[in-house]
Amino acid sequence: MAEFIVHGIPGSPFVRSVLLCFEEKGVPYHLAAMAMGEHKKPEHMARHPFGRIPVLDHGDFRLYETQAILRYIDELFPSPALQPKDVKARARINQLIGISDWYVRTDISAAISRERIVVALLLGGKPDEAKIAAALPAAEVCVRAIEKLMGAPFLVGDQLTIADLMMAPHISYFAMSPEGKTMMGKGKLMQWLERMEARPSMQHTTLAKMREKMPKAA
Repeated sequence: MAEFIVHGIPGSPFVRSVLLCFEEKGVPYHLAAMAMGEHKKPEHMARHPFGRIPVLDHGDFRLYETQAILRYIDELFPSPALQPKDVKARARINQLIGISDWYVRTDISAAISRERIVVALLLGGKPDEAKIAAALPAAEVCVRAIEKLMGAPFLVGDQLTIADLMMAPHISYFAMSPEGKTMMGKGKLMQWLERMEARPSMQHTTLAKMREKMPKAA
C-alpha cells in the first residue's frame, strides 16, 4: 500500500487528531513537518486552497479536512473501529465533532490555548489577557455542554471513536492553561482526558515530542 504522508505543523490539534488515528490503528505514516506560517505559502496553498492543515497524501490520492481524513483511515483499516454501527451513537459522535470544530476550536483553542501555548510557550510572546478573559464564558459553555453529553470511559460510551480523537488534542492543550485546569477541575471532562493521556497514541504525540519535529521558520 502507498505511503501515508501527513502535511502539517507539529503541535496543531488538527494534525494531532490525524496522527492519533494512525497511532490507534497501528498504521505507519510520515509527518511532513511544516514551520509555523508555512501553511499560507504557495506550496501548501496548492495542496489546500484554504491554507489549512492537515493534508493527507496517500499515493496519488490527496485529502484535506480532518473529519474526512479520519473517516477515510477508519474505513481503510476497519480494526479497531472508530465508528460504531449504532445509529444513535454515530449521531452523538457527529454532534461532539461539530462541537469540537465549531465551538471548542474558536472559544477554547483559538481564544485561550493559542495564547497560552503558541504565543507564550512556543513563541515566547505575551498572551492577550483581555482576549482570554473575554473567551472564558463561552469556554465554560463548551466544557459543560460536553460533560452533559459525554459517556464513559470514552465520549460516546465504551468505544474509542473519532469524537475522542477530534476532541482530545484541543482539551489536552486547554488543560495546560491555568484557565483550563480551573474550569475543568476534577470533573468528568478532566477524568476523560486523564484516561486519554494514558494511551500510547497520546504519549507518542505530546507537544514536547512534536516540538522536536518542528522545523525552523524560514
